[in-house]
Amino acid sequence: MALTTIIIFSLIFCFTFLNGITDSSNIVATMISSRAVNPRTALWITAIAEFIAPFIFGVSVANTIGKGIVEISSLKIEVIFAAVLSALIWSLITWQFGIPSSSSHALIGGILGAVCMAAGFQAVKIEGLIKVIVGLFSSPLIGLAGGFILMKGVLYFAGFASPRINIFFKRSQLLTALSLAFCYGTNDAQKTLGILTLTLYILGIIKNFQVPFSAILLNSILISLGTILGGWRLIRTLGAKFYKIRPVHAFSTQLTAASVILANSFFGAPVSTTQVVSSAIMGIGAAERINKVRWHVAGEIVMAWVFTIPSTALISAAFYWVFTR
Repeated sequence: MALTTIIIFSLIFCFTFLNGITDSSNIVATMISSRAVNPRTALWITAIAEFIAPFIFGVSVANTIGKGIVEISSLKIEVIFAAVLSALIWSLITWQFGIPSSSSHALIGGILGAVCMAAGFQAVKIEGLIKVIVGLFSSPLIGLAGGFILMKGVLYFAGFASPRINIFFKRSQLLTALSLAFCYGTNDAQKTLGILTLTLYILGIIKNFQVPFSAILLNSILISLGTILGGWRLIRTLGAKFYKIRPVHAFSTQLTAASVILANSFFGAPVSTTQVVSSAIMGIGAAERINKVRWHVAGEIVMAWVFTIPSTALISAAFYWVFTR
């Protein structure tokens, strides 16, 4: 049992650290590509904001992930083992190929696959699952539409300004990017916190499902360390492959994404920062010119989104079957 405990916590910590590496790119990519801030400064600012966020804004999303999707009374440690391992493998694969896949989708798919194999679909809380699915799948559409509308407005009002307005778009990114980092720490970064708390509960280390301070602290440290190292492959994808990012695009992307993520955080609905930022970039580019966006790159990312949940569900179900035999 001691060895199992060490292994499961090691997997969770690795996934949390990797989550910081991959998701940091979503926050800093546009800021770096528009040359508003140098890369190292951008990553440090983001890491500090992510560390502070859960202590200020609470852990409602962690509670949704940990106890809102499945009946925790029916869970065994093998379920967590299979779910986290499948999500970790999927994240490593997509990271290697520089594809901004959603670790939120990967983790949700992993949980569902292992739980259904262990206790059947009746162990899934339908209401909680709908809340999660609606948040995950509606947020990129809202990000796309929101980015398009915001950019149209920005272009209209900027048309009356002098070229010096680009200085405003550059400098204001310190505020918008910081807001996006805080929103990430309030929402997306908390999915691993929910899994960590759930593991502590299943192992009997805590008696009730209540996120302990030590778990928040450890999760924040690992996310921040991953962020400082940065995910440079994904930064290049988000910051350059769609189209050439200018200060106005970066400013609009960060403002759109932060608004969408913050709105979902109020309802405790987990969203994918990867999806929201990517869709906002596409909407903002399309507002200038539809063919400005390299849609084949967007298509590759959408395919990764579509396949993530079923793929990780199947992988985790297979892992659970192997572990229990």
